[in-house]
Parts: sequence; C-alpha cells; structure tokens
Amino acid sequence: MTSIFSRRRWLQGSLLAGMSSMAASLAQEKPQKGPALPDGSQAKGMMTGEADRAVEKGLEYLASRRRADGSFGTSGYSGNVAITSLAALAFMAGGHQPQRGRFGKVVTGALKYILSQENREGNHPGFLHNPQASPHGPMYGHGFATLFLGEVQGMVPDKDLRVRVNDTLHRAVKLILDSQTQEGGWRYLPVPKDADISVTICQIMALRSARNAGIVVPKGRVDRCVEYVKRCQDKREGWFRYMAQGGGGSQMGFARTAAGVVALYTSGLYEGPEIEAGLRFLLQSKPSGIPFPRLDMHYFYGHYYAVQAMYTAGAAYWTEWFPAIRDELITKQRADGSWFDQVCAHYGTAMACIILQTPNNYLPIMQK
Repeated sequence: MTSIFSRRRWLQGSLLAGMSSMAASLAQEKPQKGPALPDGSQAKGMMTGEADRAVEKGLEYLASRRRADGSFGTSGYSGNVAITSLAALAFMAGGHQPQRGRFGKVVTGALKYILSQENREGNHPGFLHNPQASPHGPMYGHGFATLFLGEVQGMVPDKDLRVRVNDTLHRAVKLILDSQTQEGGWRYLPVPKDADISVTICQIMALRSARNAGIVVPKGRVDRCVEYVKRCQDKREGWFRYMAQGGGGSQMGFARTAAGVVALYTSGLYEGPEIEAGLRFLLQSKPSGIPFPRLDMHYFYGHYYAVQAMYTAGAAYWTEWFPAIRDELITKQRADGSWFDQVCAHYGTAMACIILQTPNNYLPIMQK
C-alpha cells in the first residue's frame, strides 16, 4: 500500500551530515500535492545571529535545569512527560541526538525517563504518563511523548535502547488507536468516549511520526480524524471549535485553528477550502512585536502549531510569519535564557526554542 504520510529518513550518522529521502504510503492514492516549502536558503536565511544566540541561551538554560532522572518541569509539572518530550525535541531541533552533539546526553536522559514512565500493567498498557506530574489531560502527555519516540527512533545508536524505543512506540501507538472515538478524535483520557480538537492534534501528530518510523497506521483511522477536524471548523470564518458539537468562539480560536490546520496537513491534506480558510484566520493574529499585557496559557501552544502551519503553507506565508514571531520571541527572553509561561519556564523555553529552530528542518515531522 502507499502512504498518506511521507518522510525523509535520517542517516544513522549526524543530522548535520545529511539526509536521505524515503516515501511510504497507507492509501491507494497519493495525497494531494502540497504547496512548495521554502528552500533551504530561504529558511536558514531567517536564522539571524540574534536568534541563534537566543536559542543557545535557551538550550543552556534547559540543560542546566534538568532533573537527575532526566526529566523536565517544575512545581506541579515536575517530571511531566509532555514537557520532558518537548524539551528533548527542542534539543533535537538544533541537531542534538542521543549521545551525539553537545547536548546528546540530555536527549538520552529524557528518552530513558519517558521510557520509564510507560504503564505496562492495568487497563492501559503502553500509556506514557506520570500521574504525579499534573494529571489533567494525560493524553496530551501521551501524544507528545509518542511524538518524541517517533522522532528519535531512528537516531538511537545503542541497539538495546533502540529496540526498547521501538517496542514502546508500538504499544503507545496501539493505545492511541484503541482510544480513538467513532467520530474520529481523542479526549483527555485513553478511552474512546469524547473528543476535542486540542487533544486530537497531539495524537495525529504522534501517529504521523510513528508512521514515519515504520509503524502501520490504518488509513481509515486517519480519514476519520480528518473528518472530525473538518467538522470542528466554522466554515464561514475559518476558525476551529474546541469540539465538533460546539464550544469555543473565534475570540480564543487562534491556538485551536493553528492546531486544526496542522492536523489537516499532518493527515495528508495540503490544500482545499478548510486549509485556506484556516490560514486566513491565522493571518489575523500575525505577531506584531507589541508587548502583550498578559501571556495566556495558549500562547506557546498556539505559536508552536502556527509556525508549522505557515512553514507547510509555503514561502508566501512563511516569509511573512516567521520573522514576526522570531523577533517577538527574542524580545520576550529573560536574562537567564528562559521564557516565562504560566505552566512553567521549562515548557515556555522548550516551545520557544522549537519555534525559533523551525528553519533548521531537522525534525522529521516537519518534512513532507
């Protein structure tokens, strides 16, 4: 079968050494051809010296704050699997791999921690979750942790650890598939009852990454997800509701709409009225650089997805969006290298570093 997901597999050597491309498929037909991405020079040319220094300070901050067990997160989020996974992805977005690169040991430590959090017993085998680290919405954590495992799977030099990652990833994917509702989405808990677009995007990105790593993801499951995401959209304005049956107006729709557009892209839908309407809505929230009076909990979450949406949408969107969010984030960095967020500084800093390093194109999930 052919796949609606595609990837370029990295060579077993350094990310910086180069990449080879590989296409695979789940569906009988190829996906619609997406708009051209910025070429390497366009993307890398937007990584200014100031942005590079901001990222370096951010990664140094994270590396100096990691816990002895390899995890990240503070206060009620200490050891949170989502924050730990995002922190690891922030290092990987800079070319650091397990045991490779300046921060390779940090990535390895985070990986071993995530593996240690797998639930191997009870009703939900394969569940990646630390119930002591902010138990609200545990499927968020499982989704981000599964995404991390899918991204890192082909970069682990140690054979035994690589086998362990692969086995855990298979179980984590099975849990996601078993938790999908009939309408096509996911909710806070690993049971197929309710669904919302925020948790759903976490799972579909995890499935895309796992499929890139060679794990079978049935096409029908992806199709159901696409239909669910489409039902969440306000067809006239372009923004996405929190749930398909309603809830959440356009005023708070930036983060959800960014997530919705990326969910469609990740599922293999690269053009169409849903994409166009979503992008139009997002452009109304282009970063301005004007200090915002209050940083709400959805700021980094929204821009994490928005920058991916604009990158995939093509050069016209990307060249307008990225310099704006790049410069805005640089102005928000604190003296110690961190970024403030109401969740915790580890989360804000990881998200900011991922966003700023998007032009590197090192994470497989960013590649068509």
